[in-house]
Amino acid sequence: MNKQQLASKIWEAANQMRSKIEANEYKDYILGFIFYKFLSDKEIKYLRDNDFTEDEIRQLSEEDRDTVKFIQDNVGYFISYNNLFSTWINIGNDFDVANVRDALSAFSRLIKPSHKRVFENIFDTLQTGLSKLGDSAASQTKAISDLIHLINDIPMDGKQDYDVLGFIYEYLISMFAANAGKKAGEFYTPHEVSLLMSEIVANHLKDKKEIQIYDPTSGSGSLLINIGKSVSRYIDDENNIKYYAQELKANTYNLTRMNLVMRGIIPDNIVTRNGDTLEDDWPFFDENDPVNTYNPLYVDAVVSNPPYSQKWDPSNKENDPRYARFGLAPKSKADYAFLLHDLYHVKPDGIMTIVLPHGVLFRGGEEGVIRKNLIEENHIDAIIGLPANIFFGTGIPTIIMVLKQRRSNTDVLIIDASKGFVKEGKNNKLRASDIKKIVDVVVERKSVEKFSRVVTKDEIRENEYNLNIPRYVDSSEKVESWDIYSSMYGGIPNAELDELNEYWNAFPRLREALFAPVSEKYSELRNADVKHTIFAHEDIENFVQQFEERFSTYKDFLNQQLINNMMQLNISKQENIISEELLVRMNNIPLVDYYEAYELIDEQWSKIAIDLEIIQTEGFEATKKVDPLMILRKKNGREEEVQSGWLGHIMPFELIQKTILSEESEALRLMENRASEISSEYEELLDSFSEEEKESDSFTEEKDGFVAANISKEIKQIKADIRAGEKFDIDSFEMRILKYEELSNEEKKIKASIKTKTEELEIKTKETIETLSDAQANMLLEKKWIEPIYLAIMSMPETVVDNLVAEVTKLSKKYETTLTSIENEITNAEQELSAMLDMLVGNEFDMKGLSEFKALLMGE
Repeated sequence: MNKQQLASKIWEAANQMRSKIEANEYKDYILGFIFYKFLSDKEIKYLRDNDFTEDEIRQLSEEDRDTVKFIQDNVGYFISYNNLFSTWINIGNDFDVANVRDALSAFSRLIKPSHKRVFENIFDTLQTGLSKLGDSAASQTKAISDLIHLINDIPMDGKQDYDVLGFIYEYLISMFAANAGKKAGEFYTPHEVSLLMSEIVANHLKDKKEIQIYDPTSGSGSLLINIGKSVSRYIDDENNIKYYAQELKANTYNLTRMNLVMRGIIPDNIVTRNGDTLEDDWPFFDENDPVNTYNPLYVDAVVSNPPYSQKWDPSNKENDPRYARFGLAPKSKADYAFLLHDLYHVKPDGIMTIVLPHGVLFRGGEEGVIRKNLIEENHIDAIIGLPANIFFGTGIPTIIMVLKQRRSNTDVLIIDASKGFVKEGKNNKLRASDIKKIVDVVVERKSVEKFSRVVTKDEIRENEYNLNIPRYVDSSEKVESWDIYSSMYGGIPNAELDELNEYWNAFPRLREALFAPVSEKYSELRNADVKHTIFAHEDIENFVQQFEERFSTYKDFLNQQLINNMMQLNISKQENIISEELLVRMNNIPLVDYYEAYELIDEQWSKIAIDLEIIQTEGFEATKKVDPLMILRKKNGREEEVQSGWLGHIMPFELIQKTILSEESEALRLMENRASEISSEYEELLDSFSEEEKESDSFTEEKDGFVAANISKEIKQIKADIRAGEKFDIDSFEMRILKYEELSNEEKKIKASIKTKTEELEIKTKETIETLSDAQANMLLEKKWIEPIYLAIMSMPETVVDNLVAEVTKLSKKYETTLTSIENEITNAEQELSAMLDMLVGNEFDMKGLSEFKALLMGE
């Protein structure tokens, strides 16, 4: 079961338990059990790798002090055989909630002393919350048994594309959005925002051999984990990344530690603390003697998403070195307090990114003073305005601010990224292409029309240190204007044609082929068939040909990267390799948007990555496996899971049927088409009966169908009449009734055949998947993974040309109907109506009224 499937199953289970516990609490129990499974599986894997037999593993006991110490020294903790997650599963009906209580208590007791800061009290939330899972020990046992069986199939070998725990945490919060977020006192960073910050940081740190990163409001730890993942693409040894994290809320602090441990980060690289970041400047001090051991730690990168505009106590902090240089944030809003804390711990060549409410850019008072000092001291590197409604639980506008201790430049890069997103439910979500575009602009530090601008310090001073994004970047849509002359007399203004210059520059001879000059400032279409003129033009044909030549071997490249190398490739790095090749091939090809192409790849990549994850975890044979298709059905008033057929573990049944079993699939499709035709013929036949004929007992009261028992009698009588020698016209009532019988019999027969053939095809598809050769499996993976990418990329030139056709057509239609032509039509209509009025006759008063109406009509 991959992460997406697991998360969906957990959501279903959560829905069933929502009457017992708060939705927002539920995730803590789920994640706690996932983490305990991870630790259990990790210990067993270590023992098997070190030649422990299954019998020796079954003998694991707290009384065997030598083995306890051996395991503690190597994994940092000890779990006896009776307390292993797998043992809970194996004991079946003998499992009891007491097993969990005893196991968690024993775990706390058997942590290696040097690993206590990583593992101590990590299961507190789970341990204290078990009683909430039911009213009695029996109901608690049932609930816990359901949970542990739910997560039993989760792979724990570190080949996930990003942390399982974080994925499920974010999935549950997104599904519980109404109950989570601000209401539950949580501000978590959506995965896409986390990735954006991580990519910016990783690029800055890419040349370093050893890295320290810190999140002072760590939440679930997703920010740190994503930075580690992004940085690991550039660093040789992932163990050269050290993680520092501080979190105020105890249960969320436990999630940070669980997340970091599950990423395979060695305990020596995990330094965490449960505490108040603003009150106690950490890192770094010894908990037992914070004053005398205080030694501020400076790291390569600080990232944070602190609670927005939180109250804090600035009393007696004037001399705190974190704030002394810049000023104290107001007690009603701690945003700049968090920012200054972060900046204080950044090394001279380091970087920080922080998520803040939009108001920090322009609010005055103490915040205005701090902002001015940060600008004058040259610390603010970039500001990124995010789309609204991107965070769960709050709809306030947010930004990412990028700061550095030392910079070679003195300007500020301001980005308005508020327009790039996709809507998902009530929230907006950054797409992969949005993230890529922002990161590229930050890295290249470039101005892009309607998107970004590098702003000088002098301009910021002129604006009195107000950094409100619309002051510097105008991302508003262009207001459509209308040319008065063209509106009156027709023709297309050359000035509006000039707005399509990106097309004319790419296709230098096309404009002349499309438009003929009417005057110095106006043109008209040479040919009304715009689409044909454009698609048939030599410039367009050359453009398409150039693109096709550039990408002629891209499919082979994808095959080499994904199919030939699937077991060895690094999943987290592979999308970058594919997209970098895409960028190289698109170089100097005009009009085709690289970010659109990147999005096309990413849409497919998310599906490919899941398959690769399964194949690398389970082996290539996973491509030849099928799984039972389980659905929920009500039985005796209760919902229970039952099997309803099969589905491919990796290979979709539809793909097998379309490629290998195409003849059988086509035969079934033809049957289904005929069944659909019969249904249409039946409706036509029913419509052919008159209302009088439908008064027959053979029809329902609503006249929209037949009564089975009565129609049978009618058919018998008609057949008896025919046998007796009676003749009926082909369109008669009686012959149409017999036509109904013919259709009905054919429909029953074909539906029975469809049912039989569908079942046979499903069995044959299952058998085909299970007996695939390696060559067939690779061919199918190419069709599933590579063809969608290749076809999507190859359709891009046509999309460009279609857009041009639409723009030219829109312009021609815009001025097609002129005010002069409308006025002429009105005049002609008035004259015609006036002539008709002259033909009317009536009494004296009628004629006087018509005369006055005619005078008004003719404007007299």
